[in-house]
Amino acid sequence: MSERSERTSEHSNARRFRDPWGVPHLRADDPLALAAAQGRVTAYDRAWQIEVERHRAQGTSAAFLGPDALGWDRFVRQVRLDDTARRCHAALDPATAEWVGAYVDGVNAGLAAGAARSPEFAATGLRPGRWEPWTPLAVWLGHHILFAGFPGKLWREHVAQRLGPDAVDLFATDGPAVAGSNGWLLAAERTGTGAALLAGDPHRFIEDPGVYQQIRLACPEYDVVGLAVPGVPGIAHFGHTGPVAWAITNAMADYQDVYAERLRRDGPRVQALGPDGWRPAHRHVETIEVAGAEPVEVEVVETDRGPVIVGGPDDESAVSLRYPPRVRGDLGFATLPELLRARTVADVDHALRHWVEPVNVVQAADTAGGLLHRVAGAVPVRHPGNGRRVVPGWDAAYAWQGWHAPMPRAEVVGRSVMANERGLAAPLGVEFAAAHRARRIAELLDARPAWTADEMASVHTDTYLGAAGPLLAVLAESTGLGPAAAALRERLLRWDRRMAADSTDAAAYALLRAAVVRRIAAHPALAELAELPAYPEVFAPWLALTPRVGHALEHLLGTTPLPGVDVTALVRAAAEEVADAAAGQVPWGDLHRLAPWRALPGPDTGPGPRLDGDHDCVLATSSVPGVTHWCFRGPAARFVWDLARRSDSRWVVPLGTCGVPGDPHHDDQSAAWLAGDLLPVVTDWDQLAEELH
Repeated sequence: MSERSERTSEHSNARRFRDPWGVPHLRADDPLALAAAQGRVTAYDRAWQIEVERHRAQGTSAAFLGPDALGWDRFVRQVRLDDTARRCHAALDPATAEWVGAYVDGVNAGLAAGAARSPEFAATGLRPGRWEPWTPLAVWLGHHILFAGFPGKLWREHVAQRLGPDAVDLFATDGPAVAGSNGWLLAAERTGTGAALLAGDPHRFIEDPGVYQQIRLACPEYDVVGLAVPGVPGIAHFGHTGPVAWAITNAMADYQDVYAERLRRDGPRVQALGPDGWRPAHRHVETIEVAGAEPVEVEVVETDRGPVIVGGPDDESAVSLRYPPRVRGDLGFATLPELLRARTVADVDHALRHWVEPVNVVQAADTAGGLLHRVAGAVPVRHPGNGRRVVPGWDAAYAWQGWHAPMPRAEVVGRSVMANERGLAAPLGVEFAAAHRARRIAELLDARPAWTADEMASVHTDTYLGAAGPLLAVLAESTGLGPAAAALRERLLRWDRRMAADSTDAAAYALLRAAVVRRIAAHPALAELAELPAYPEVFAPWLALTPRVGHALEHLLGTTPLPGVDVTALVRAAAEEVADAAAGQVPWGDLHRLAPWRALPGPDTGPGPRLDGDHDCVLATSSVPGVTHWCFRGPAARFVWDLARRSDSRWVVPLGTCGVPGDPHHDDQSAAWLAGDLLPVVTDWDQLAEELH
């Protein structure tokens, strides 16, 4: 028997239980056996999902997903994601490495059984592979390498080069980003139970299977319920140990930089110009296999700043990416086992000393009355210009000069709210989410003196759209409208600004907003931005003009409109354009449909379920104004952690806990998620059913 097989056997003394929604509750004699059990049940429930993520993290997904996956694979190879994961794993302390290794052993032990029940493997011809000790770190990096939105700097560079540096701020969004979340913490004096409540909902691309896995991990040292990331051990973002609970949102910090590089060939080698002159750069070539197409060779180049992700030695320009895990050789995984053992907010706070990426705002509460609100992660100290645009790699002024410390924190008085707004993390970022969600959550919380877990769904599902104000203000001043457009104006000025699925007024507003966005994007003043720069396709969502206008609409309609653009005239024309369509009785939910991402899209089954909410509502079911009313990003989970009684906690996910199509628990939570309901967190072992296979 091999050493790894012996370890897997040693870790097999775990028991697996399920609650009525199929959530795995795992019990083992020690943390290593428990980690192995977590890996095994994840492989059984989510084999296709985690194998896709493994291949995406190593840049091999096009080999079975085809040419559509090539752009991502190329980026992952060029950014050296897998190599970074290996480096970070090599630097782990022995105890954390052993714990991660136990999880990997469990995954490998469960993959065959999981793949056998997942039809996607047969459909693509993919065979389950073997996870390496560093694979969970690579999966984590793959999820978060774009989390800080560094392609936004490529957009600003594009604007500056085409319209001039002064135009960059015209597209300031303080609006929807790649990912965000809502979170709020109520101290004991603001609840009806005498203990704190912690609630929220992470906003991410809605995927099938879901990006979060409801799970319970119990051994003599701890007993934790929470939302795990499939393929990664422990419970990183949202957990409740009984004595203490924690949750995060994206801090919107700026911690990745893009450098302009001057490269040249020196025979088979490559050189890069740095502050000290020309220096050798790392260079090698990799081959990407592509299903249904010829293999593609990728030249991988890395300078002293970081891996080159745009252009190369034969191009006029090139851009490299510098990101903390690559620089530090550390991904912060030592935090994960410490969080499981936490009993107080001080323990959570102490565990976060390791945290690197992504940079988060963290809230925590414990049963002794402790409260925590702080930023966690690694943010480099450097020139302010690094945060705005592409900066020259040959200029020493833009080099990193250490790390921000200590990270910001705030005292919690009664309640605290985090919703990606410009607040606690403001010194660490450039653009943040608009303050609408944070203000609305605070307003809702302050309207009631005492809250319980069951009442929190009313906050999660609030559909008031504070961002509607600027467009409605311009519409109110519009004159010379035809009868239908004038009727639309009066109707929207009476509208309650709630993006409810059954609201025809919400649909009328969305139609008007989309028309305004398209007209601004098509204006001759922005014509030079319509042609995308020659950047890799993986960055296209950050560079396409219409989504950029849609996300910045509130700003573009505000006090600093685009030069040469008469926004009042555009709004008036848009109102005339959509007046007849908006006069109909089409409700918002008929337009606003869920469109979850699937690695292997199935046959077209028609539009997804109708949704309440919109991107600046607390119920942040994001559309892309001017492009589509459909929703691709929204609450990937909802939760309430009750510190009075953990069994009174609540949660729900968009589909279900199992990733296997046809399984009873593949989508059995969908109805509750769509209705805004929260399901009980079952903690009584007597209410669980043990699985014996």
